[in-house]
Amino acid sequence: MATQVILLERIEKLGAMGDIVNVKPGYARNFLLPQSKALRATDSNIAYFETQKASLEKLNNEKKAAAEKHAKTLEGLTVTLIRQAGEAGQLYGSVTSRDIAEGINNVAKEKVERNTVDLNQNFKEIGLFPVTVTLHPEVKIDVTINIARTEDEAKIQLKSGKAVISDDQAEAEERAAARAQAEEKAKEALMDEDALASEKEAEAKAAEKAVEDEAKAAAKAEAKAAKKSAAPAEEAEGDAETEAVEASAETEASEEAKAE
Repeated sequence: MATQVILLERIEKLGAMGDIVNVKPGYARNFLLPQSKALRATDSNIAYFETQKASLEKLNNEKKAAAEKHAKTLEGLTVTLIRQAGEAGQLYGSVTSRDIAEGINNVAKEKVERNTVDLNQNFKEIGLFPVTVTLHPEVKIDVTINIARTEDEAKIQLKSGKAVISDDQAEAEERAAARAQAEEKAKEALMDEDALASEKEAEAKAAEKAVEDEAKAAAKAEAKAAKKSAAPAEEAEGDAETEAVEASAETEASEEAKAE
């Protein structure tokens, strides 16, 4: 069952200050309420918010202005993090939001908290990565994290814009990409051949059926013609049989008359 809360500040994808929204109980209990980002939407809390709305908006504006000032000190910032990694660039471990916050704090004039670093998953390879830092619900800034094995490699990565990996690994990746592309083309060619073969087979079946239908039609016409030509002969044969019967009857009658 959802929990209804009133927001005390803007929450991305949820609502603005003063909005009454439904959220999952765990989200309310573990984040919104203990972080003072919302209150349970009871009648008394809603009434309290209305009385405090002006002061809350003023406080929010002050925090926003401070965050905007802080953001200027981080603008264009690149943070280098030296980590152990294999020749292929895979880290022996990972880089977390805590590591990034500490790296920012080592070079920035103003500190950032770990929970301001938006990271969906830890980094597990060397390279250059953009990371979003949320200083205020309405103030965000991107910083660049340069993860490398050495300071020299970090400089090379910053200049080239890509991770430094061994030539063997790079060649292997290029071969793998070329092989995948060749396999895709072969697959497409095979599909084309199959389609052509199917089309030819369909055409052959259609031609065979046409010949078969034509032969059946010819046989039917021939049978019809033969039947039509046989009809007069059958009629003539019937007439001859009738005449023979009549003649025989006349002969028998004549013989009976003579006997009398």
